[in-house]
Amino acid sequence: MASLRGIQQPELSKKLFKIIKSENHAIGSYETAGRERISIASQLSDWGEATGDDSISDISDKLGVLLSELGEQEDVFAQNLEDYRGVLKQIRNTESSVQPSRDHKTKIADELQKLKYKEPQSPKLVQLEQELVRAEAQNLVAEAQLTNITRQKLKQAYDMHFAATIERAEKQMILARHGRRLLNLLDDTPIVPGDARPAFDHADHARQILNDAEEDLRGWTSNLEPISSAAGDMGPSLMPSSTGTGVPSSVGAPEPPAHGIAPNEIPPSQLISGEDQYHQTPQHFQPEKRDASGSTAVEHPPYTGSEAGGTMLNYH
Repeated sequence: MASLRGIQQPELSKKLFKIIKSENHAIGSYETAGRERISIASQLSDWGEATGDDSISDISDKLGVLLSELGEQEDVFAQNLEDYRGVLKQIRNTESSVQPSRDHKTKIADELQKLKYKEPQSPKLVQLEQELVRAEAQNLVAEAQLTNITRQKLKQAYDMHFAATIERAEKQMILARHGRRLLNLLDDTPIVPGDARPAFDHADHARQILNDAEEDLRGWTSNLEPISSAAGDMGPSLMPSSTGTGVPSSVGAPEPPAHGIAPNEIPPSQLISGEDQYHQTPQHFQPEKRDASGSTAVEHPPYTGSEAGGTMLNYH
């Protein structure tokens, strides 16, 4: 069915349709990677307990907590990419709306040329020439709408993409640094046969490292320079609001949609009003997991439980 939709896409929107479809597969891969990471974290904890070594059991359990949170961050990243993908769809939908206008203009131009060749004195020539002028004017409006929405939404989409990438990377760095702190608590001094390992006396320190990791995630905030935009005055017709009354009648006129893009052909949710300043985009695409500070860490009490439970992710 998906391949059939691709075949039915207008020529103008086929390339972007493929990009959006490919991004869907990539997002699914990130979601799968997140689930696998969480599963591996659980396996690591189970293995550590099975070794019978208290030190390894404690450290592996807490490493599992951090690895599990890395998996959660993959899911958050996938959510953000889905939002970015939704913005690309707005460009694709506009391209699909412009294609009939192009086709209509081309069709009239072809008919006119054929008639000039076959019947140079035909009275229909004047009529076709007038229709061609109207079609060209209507297409001019449609093309302006397309370039306006394409430039604005391209900047918005990849601002979201890169902001999400930076957020994921910075939170991965936080978790990785605290993971390395945990490794320093494991004594790997070689022993000779018959010697016993000293008892593990860093349980409190290891627990504090998890608390520090959770606190750092909760305190994370985005610190990005805003992407500049001059598209804030675009009106519902996808044209500058200052020229609202000067737009040719093809926009919103009671004519076939093939002659232009009527504003209602694009859902209101996909239009950017003059009040929706583009530089505020990062606030719009934050996933539901974000708290007031901008962090995507799940709200849990500090780590005070045993190695098998009570972690910042309720990890078992």
